[in-house]
Amino acid sequence: MSPARPCRGMRAAVAASVGLSEGPAGSARRGRLLRPPSPAPAAPGARLLRLPGSGAVRAANPERAGWTEALRAAVAELRAGAVVAVPTDTLYGLACSASCSAALGAVYRLKGRSEAKPLAVCLGRVADVYRSGYHLEWDQQRPFILGWICALFSRYCHVRVPEGLLKDLLPGPVTLVLERSKELNKDLNPFTPLVGIRIPDHAFIQDLVQVFGGPLALTSANLSSQASSLNVEEDASCFRSVRSSSPYEGCVHHDIIADARGSVRASSPSPQEFQDLWPQLSLVIDGGPIGDGQSSEYRLGSTVVDLSVPGKFGILRPGCALESTTAILQQKYGLLPSH
Repeated sequence: MSPARPCRGMRAAVAASVGLSEGPAGSARRGRLLRPPSPAPAAPGARLLRLPGSGAVRAANPERAGWTEALRAAVAELRAGAVVAVPTDTLYGLACSASCSAALGAVYRLKGRSEAKPLAVCLGRVADVYRSGYHLEWDQQRPFILGWICALFSRYCHVRVPEGLLKDLLPGPVTLVLERSKELNKDLNPFTPLVGIRIPDHAFIQDLVQVFGGPLALTSANLSSQASSLNVEEDASCFRSVRSSSPYEGCVHHDIIADARGSVRASSPSPQEFQDLWPQLSLVIDGGPIGDGQSSEYRLGSTVVDLSVPGKFGILRPGCALESTTAILQQKYGLLPSH
């Protein structure tokens, strides 16, 4: 059995557990899930699905049904090329298929984001960075040779740091910037040879990427230059009308507002959050407040680290995990600041 098959088997098993086929990433034909019957819409806007319990922790029976419903709905929308709002370990984010060029363009338009600012690539596990289950013990005496070998087996980016470093920082509130590979969609950040890799420490989005079967593009759920979002709060007013910062933080249609049980409800973020984006989204996954829902520390977003230069690191955004991240990079792996 080749090293890659166990990963494929795991992805297929997760997909089967929620009633989905393992179709190609971004495919709207194979593995397409028909939306479950819903009541007639009472107002236009995004559909809301609330995760049972704490969205950051995988729901156990008997609450599993609500978790599965949200997962299936999100995968269906992503495969159709839509933009979905999702909780992460730091902020609420906007996610779309990294392979769907139209969806990437939609993210920029609805955020009013400069096209010169890149989107991060969201994966489900550190193993997804590599082409196979390849492992290599790091040798401080031969870092460049082993770095070349690791890069050879990388998938979406060229990794020239030990796999243990990735596992020490990911999943977590960190974005690692590495040299991109040719396997990524050429329309994703075409202006830079680098890409930010993000694996949030959040159970729902990890499951989402695994079932979807490919990388997601991820950015913060807010209009550019406005505050980042930490929660989803009730306020029905924004559904009565429809209108058609570090660099790392389409295909859009409207739907009804429904909870995980399918009942219609009017709900939205507070005016300080990302309610202006709701009418342009297909689905919003409510995972509850991020942290305490108010902390300014969480609003800093992930710590963004440039690891594209062997033996060095650069902090592109301090974020919420600066101290712990730099300690690992310097003390455990002996990397030097690039400035």
